[in-house]
Amino acid sequence: MNTSEAISATAVAGLADRRLDWRHKAIPATANGTTHAEFVAAKHSLADLQTPLLTLDAAALQANADRLAAWCKEHGVLLAPHGKTTMSPQLWTEQLNRGAWGITLANFAQLRVAREFGVRNLQLANSLTDPHAIQWVADQPAGTKILSWVDSVGTVDVINNTLAGSDAVLDVLVELGAHGGRTGARGVEAAMELARVISDSTHLRLVGVSGYEGSLAHTADDAGLAAVRGYLAQMRLLHEQLLAAGLYGSSQVIITAGGSAYFDDVVTVLSPCISTGTETGGPAVDLMIRSGAYIIHDDGFYRGISPFSRDGDQPFTAGMHGWARVVSQTEPGLAILDAGKRDLPFDEGLPEPQFIGPVLGGAMEPLVGAEITSVNDQHSFMTYDASTTTVRPGDVIRLGLSHPCTAFDKWSVIPVLANSGPATDQTVVDLIHTFF
Repeated sequence: MNTSEAISATAVAGLADRRLDWRHKAIPATANGTTHAEFVAAKHSLADLQTPLLTLDAAALQANADRLAAWCKEHGVLLAPHGKTTMSPQLWTEQLNRGAWGITLANFAQLRVAREFGVRNLQLANSLTDPHAIQWVADQPAGTKILSWVDSVGTVDVINNTLAGSDAVLDVLVELGAHGGRTGARGVEAAMELARVISDSTHLRLVGVSGYEGSLAHTADDAGLAAVRGYLAQMRLLHEQLLAAGLYGSSQVIITAGGSAYFDDVVTVLSPCISTGTETGGPAVDLMIRSGAYIIHDDGFYRGISPFSRDGDQPFTAGMHGWARVVSQTEPGLAILDAGKRDLPFDEGLPEPQFIGPVLGGAMEPLVGAEITSVNDQHSFMTYDASTTTVRPGDVIRLGLSHPCTAFDKWSVIPVLANSGPATDQTVVDLIHTFF
């Protein structure tokens, strides 16, 4: 790998040599044994695939990636996309090529995937408490930067004990939590006490402040936004107190928050902290958001809560769709589809019937008034108005989906269509590999 590369282009390109077979449920039996490159070169269309199916939309992915990259540049903030959304080095490459600082991940297994593909700058949005993971991070070669979070003195103790007798030093951010939230020191005072312990450690260097506002709210109403903004104000206060106390151990500090739901509020509240260091004589300070779902977006949770949806200013576009066939239609107004929990996300809203047609890849018409009411492991229950809509076994339904994070983990290979609209170019232009 070229040490100047943000990710190994050679490793990512090598995915095109992988052979496709029965292990990849998105690949038709007729293509068994072909390589990724051969499959794409054959210019297969949606009609060549089978249901149940998840597809991506190339035009939407590119537009979404461009949109947030431009927004971050305009606002002077760094982006370290949360790679656990897709666990796809190909999509990480698209984000890194557009200027992302690095990739954020959630656990040790995900870090190993990223390093296998040569990602140089990584952030673990979690605490290192597994001795195997701690030692692995400490043993990474020069040129690799891995930031992790610390939210308790107990975590400091585990790291110190694991690295005792070595000269290893790990870069960490003190994580601020909130009552009712997930991880993170509970309050500024507790975080300051933790920062002092980190400062005294010979194996840790405090390089910033981290937090996650998304666990405190699930809506964009006044109450939800107030909770998010109040928490972010506490993050800013913590940073200011750390500066005043001289507890940072680096000349370059990072403040990081921001998923795909409230990144605009993160920038509004925390961007005053950005500094070159010349103004204060202290460290330079960057603000980093970690939005991950934005590149895929959806037709559910993020469609409703994304800042660009809320302000109506060039919203993201849903870049994933499900496709399912009717396998049973034995009651008026009820159809059973061949896609279920094993195929499509359901934790942030059930799939949304959008179009219907007699064959996959053929002409489709809007499916008005239909609803997925429940899902089993391998089936979905779709109700519809039998007086106005005819549904037959074998009909194909295109589904809007909610929550890309729990869509990608169900597929090891995902076909990418030039455009997944019902009457547009449905050529398979790529295959996305995932590593969950």
